Amino acid sequence: MNKIYITTSIPYVNAAPHVGFALELVQADAYARHFRLLGHDVRFQCGTDDNSLKNVRSAEAAGQEVRDFVNANADRFEHLGGLLDISNEEFVRTSGDPRHVACVHALWRACAENGDLYRKAYEGLYCVGCEQFYEPSELDDGRCPEHGIALETIREENWFFRLSRYGDRLLELVETGGLRIVPAHRRNEVLALLRRGLSDISVSRSAERARGWGVPVPDGDEVVYVWFDALANYLTGLSHGSDPTLLQHYWNGGQRIHVVGKGISKFHAIYWPAILLSAGLPPPSSILVHGYVTVGGRKIGKSAGNGIDPERIIQSYETPDALRYYLLRHIRSGDDGDFSDERLEAAWSGELAGQLGNLANRVLALLSTSFNGIVPPVPDSDFVEAAARLPEKVARAFAAYELHVGLADIFEFIGAANRWFAQRAPWADAKALLADLTPDDRKATATRLGTSLAEQVHGLAIIARCLLPFLPSSAAKLHSRLGIPSPRLYRDPLMVAGVKAAPQAVLFPQRAAA
Repeated sequence: MNKIYITTSIPYVNAAPHVGFALELVQADAYARHFRLLGHDVRFQCGTDDNSLKNVRSAEAAGQEVRDFVNANADRFEHLGGLLDISNEEFVRTSGDPRHVACVHALWRACAENGDLYRKAYEGLYCVGCEQFYEPSELDDGRCPEHGIALETIREENWFFRLSRYGDRLLELVETGGLRIVPAHRRNEVLALLRRGLSDISVSRSAERARGWGVPVPDGDEVVYVWFDALANYLTGLSHGSDPTLLQHYWNGGQRIHVVGKGISKFHAIYWPAILLSAGLPPPSSILVHGYVTVGGRKIGKSAGNGIDPERIIQSYETPDALRYYLLRHIRSGDDGDFSDERLEAAWSGELAGQLGNLANRVLALLSTSFNGIVPPVPDSDFVEAAARLPEKVARAFAAYELHVGLADIFEFIGAANRWFAQRAPWADAKALLADLTPDDRKATATRLGTSLAEQVHGLAIIARCLLPFLPSSAAKLHSRLGIPSPRLYRDPLMVAGVKAAPQAVLFPQRAAA
């Protein structure tokens, strides 16, 4: 059994969450559930980045105390995880978790003891939206390439981290796969930055500019730069600096997987591994980088005013699985993808309800009327063999960070099952059994009907098992309709013959017209 530690990035809480962050949550959750079903020892963490300057300025603009503003929005992010059926064991708020200051200070002191922190006067162009300095050559017509806003000129004397010291080591890690970055084009972006050479980075801010908000520098009068502070949250949830037990078990002793958006891949693939190496800790094992959710081709952003409220969607469909399905199936795992209410409704009605829900309902209705819901013996057949190949296809999609492909494989099999069902027309056999048949004809017809329905139930059971990491609520409901328990592990025996299924399976109810 492998130990696996999975984290999402932690969003700024300068505004309410939007559907773009929901993408990251459901991707990371699918991996956590998948690894648990494989039998691994999984710890899954989410959280919020409370200590950024943009949070402070947003609170001031709203006329609220920073702590009240931050707490209210952090509550909304944590609540969203519950609404989306996210299975995290830990949620770290960097301004409210009593372990966080101890963790940041332990990391800071370890870097200092290694000779990687020094004082330096600095002047640079700063984007509050990104919470980072930019070189003039990195700007887009003088503006932030991410937010399109003018940058602020900042002059300070700060603590700096010797990032340049770790360029060669990071290059070796990424090139050899010791630090795996997927998809490949994100890895290539990181390699290009590393081959260009690294400059040291500022890791503190004046308390005045930060309005006194943030983690104080140990034995100093400044605050820790928000990225050094925020990245440390991955160790806060393991009680680094206060209790070494979880850190030793999960960070030092297992796989360390970060799920992050492309806009912050540099921080996770360069800054964070270098800080860890300086502190004498192993770097991440894998960084899975997703793209942006767009609307009409434009990136969704809290400050852009085009955010889509995921809570509204979940309430509208009365299940998180409509949104989970769309984000995991119709947005390629490592790329940008567009969202619209119309596409979501088409996925719900045409794919979830029209393909999977309709198949399950027809099969179980026939099973109820013809065999009182009792599943006949499952035969050896080409269809059963095809169903048996589905879990391995889904496993390959997880291994390749192509969750959309895994769901496409599942629904390709569902399409084949629907075509097979139409070709075999078991309803005709069920109708024939009501007619006056000879004993031999009755026996042959009943056997053919039983075989048809048993194969379909077996296929639906495999579909339900494969859907568990993607659509946990709907997959559990399908297991229940089939009369079988949800497995604890993928490898648990799958037995449907002799169980009593429900007479119908309305998994995805038709919605009233808006």
